[in-house]
Amino acid sequence: MKKNVVAFNRLAPDLIERLAVDFNVTQLVSPADLPAALAAGPVHGLIGAGWQLGRTQLAAAEGLEVVSTISVGYDNYDLEYLNERGILLTNTPDVLTETTADLALALMLAAARRIVELDGWLRAGNWRAGLGPAQFGSDVYGKTLGIVGLGNIGAAIARRGRFGFGMPILYAGNSRKPELERELGADFRDLDSLLGEADFVCLVVPLSERTRQLIGRRELGLMKSSAMLINVARGPVVDEAALVEALRDGQIRAAGLDVYEEEPLAESPLFDLPNLVCVPHIGSATHETRRAMAELAVQNLQLALKGETPVHMVNPQVRAR
Repeated sequence: MKKNVVAFNRLAPDLIERLAVDFNVTQLVSPADLPAALAAGPVHGLIGAGWQLGRTQLAAAEGLEVVSTISVGYDNYDLEYLNERGILLTNTPDVLTETTADLALALMLAAARRIVELDGWLRAGNWRAGLGPAQFGSDVYGKTLGIVGLGNIGAAIARRGRFGFGMPILYAGNSRKPELERELGADFRDLDSLLGEADFVCLVVPLSERTRQLIGRRELGLMKSSAMLINVARGPVVDEAALVEALRDGQIRAAGLDVYEEEPLAESPLFDLPNLVCVPHIGSATHETRRAMAELAVQNLQLALKGETPVHMVNPQVRAR
């Protein structure tokens, strides 16, 4: 008898068909439809992204074996509850590393050279004479790049900065990375020292209680007035109210954000800041990368429900029970 799978978000029709070869598949478009789907009978696997799944949402999920998320981060999932239930969580790291690193560099360049601001200035018909200091930006080449969280994505950003833009690399994190230090000529710093030295501070840490509001008013105050903050991690890593103040007051020069404390975001005081570049959480949002992530999530789900070992497991310890 085929096992039952519920798919939500980011799964193309051909991938649904691929799953349907081995499983009974139900596709949902709204979180409000999940309780009815779970109540209809045992659901053995869930696959998708962007929905909050925890004790409340999964209480009726009898027989649930695996949740396959089409993402690297898993802060939408109550990992403690999944562990308690013995439910495996799989994710899709690595395939979005280079794409997210590209975006981080794009935000750096856009913030430094005031691309978005000057695009609007030009379209408004303001280019009627030569440019002056009021339109000048800042150099990127040769400036010091500080990476907070030198994991796979952080290392990919550092490579672009070091070898593409001649940037000295500083990094802060839970542990030293000797191999990357040798490859990149990177220097380890505690967070406060990095904030005080770097021209660009790029956040690439996972969200946890330890990293929530890691960058607040005090930390922003440690940065150079000419420095720029880039966040491609998670929104709550930064205290947005403090960032708005810092940008308004010129405490730091500019920022580039892909992520926010609340998502989706339709209104925010952030939008009124000319020295902020903001995009709607598009770190992995290319056709090629999203496809690769979905394919990996499908593979993880198939392997898990067949009793085999998925490519990437967040909580592999539940399989030892």
